[in-house]
Amino acid sequence: MIPAPVGSGRSRQTTVGQAIEVEALKHTYRQGSRVALHEVSMKVQEGELFGLLGPNGSGKSTLFRILSTLLEPTAGTARILQHDVVRESGAVRKLIGVVFQNPSLDKKLTVRENLVHQAHLYGLHGETMRIRVSDVLDRVSVADRSGDLVEHLSGGLQRRVELGKAFLHEPRVLLLDEPSTGLDPRARLEFTEYLTRLRDETGVTALLTTHILTEAERCDRIAILDKGRLVAVGSPQELRKEIGGDVIAVSTKNPDALREQIRERFDIQPTVVGSIVRIERNNGHEFIPQLVEAFPGQIDSVSVSKPTLEDVFIHKTGHRFWEEGDVVNAANPLQ
Repeated sequence: MIPAPVGSGRSRQTTVGQAIEVEALKHTYRQGSRVALHEVSMKVQEGELFGLLGPNGSGKSTLFRILSTLLEPTAGTARILQHDVVRESGAVRKLIGVVFQNPSLDKKLTVRENLVHQAHLYGLHGETMRIRVSDVLDRVSVADRSGDLVEHLSGGLQRRVELGKAFLHEPRVLLLDEPSTGLDPRARLEFTEYLTRLRDETGVTALLTTHILTEAERCDRIAILDKGRLVAVGSPQELRKEIGGDVIAVSTKNPDALREQIRERFDIQPTVVGSIVRIERNNGHEFIPQLVEAFPGQIDSVSVSKPTLEDVFIHKTGHRFWEEGDVVNAANPLQ
């Protein structure tokens, strides 16, 4: 069980405005030879836990770098709490806290020493600094490890300290780039729970990039990116409802031929993803017997399931979230 926090942090405010606004954002690399973002537009409400979901090369890290003022877009605009990230980058940096994908802790310092050093960078000193550091240690539940060297902490605890560093100056927006990369499933879940609790208690807006589907499921809303294009925005529940019904996956030796036969026989539009014929249909369990009876000997196996976020991705893009050969385990992208 996660212990309740103590300290003097802000209470959550009722918020209804836009924390992040992105309009027709475009970015190209190598003199325009590679387009990383194609006119992306979206809005993130204050107090939301918002996920940017996409496979490697989808453009989510480029968007993260633009929002965190590390990269100027080629075209379009991005604003954080009404401040333009290019023209008002100084004001934006005062409003945001950033957790990078690569660790930024000094492992030869203790947990408290890392936070004190970060506090000095934000101009905090004396009693104000002491109170703020203690509050953050409690909020991310590492107060009992404050005297330990960071190198002796588990990966999950280290990421909590990273979150504490980012929140030390009480930002109104947190930007996190693949924050749970390298964590085991339990540590990943705990980190997301701490982030959600921080949001609930303080009203901070949190935007995180992720390629982990189960992590995206825990966000209030998500934006799905593919090859630099925004293909969907909404809550996980809303996006799954867009598919409707069930998803039937049929394994066969000749998927293209079977797809055409199913289309002609049942007047539906199956798709082929890899070696699988994929059908979206209400009451899928009732349709399977008809399918097997219609094509004896052609179906090796068949399964039916409720739509997942990967099904949403396939529905919007026509291909799998992870293609064979990607770094992440393509056979089980939920791990």
